[in-house]
Amino acid sequence: MSESKPNRRGILIILSSPSGAGKSTLAKRLMAWDPSLKFSVSATTRAPRPGEEDGREYYFKTHDEFQKMVEEGEMLEHAQVFDHFYGSPKAPVEDAIKAGRDVLFDIDWQGGQQIRNSTLADDVVSIFVLPPSIAELESRLRSRAQDSDEVIAGRMRKSRDEISHWAEYDYVLVNTDVDKAELQMISIVSAERQRRSRQPGLVELVRGLNTEFEERT
Repeated sequence: MSESKPNRRGILIILSSPSGAGKSTLAKRLMAWDPSLKFSVSATTRAPRPGEEDGREYYFKTHDEFQKMVEEGEMLEHAQVFDHFYGSPKAPVEDAIKAGRDVLFDIDWQGGQQIRNSTLADDVVSIFVLPPSIAELESRLRSRAQDSDEVIAGRMRKSRDEISHWAEYDYVLVNTDVDKAELQMISIVSAERQRRSRQPGLVELVRGLNTEFEERT
């Protein structure tokens, strides 16, 4: 897909799901479909791991720097995960949206809720991904062969709470087949880009059409 700057304000795409439902896979496919999409880079208070770069994997902040950003309203959403804080800085997202670029968030329902309650709420398009069944969800988690039985059991317990928030989202995809879910997701994003409210040039265009009518009379 060619990369061109659209004549519209960008949208903020929130993609959420319980672990194992396919959120990360769909996020990667959406980025491959349109490389102009900007993936939101989170800030964190944890130390960089070998090979990680500030501003690429994360914005690495001290605890005091992170807290100051929160206090000054510079975070769209944030949460504490074990001993570290994670959050989404507002400025890079605002800059991208103003420039007509869409921003993709791969986050949980809590982060999505905070963003939907932020000053950028009107720019949000939220999508929740459901598994076709709980048995299939567990099967996908086990097929990764990455986690112990204890970790998988913890993820399954957490998934019930995550799924309970499905109705808070604009769109819900049941990921029975990842290829089908990808096409549905692309259709959603394509349609949202064409919303009248997101095409500032339409007013001027219609004025021009009316002027042409007047000139013909």
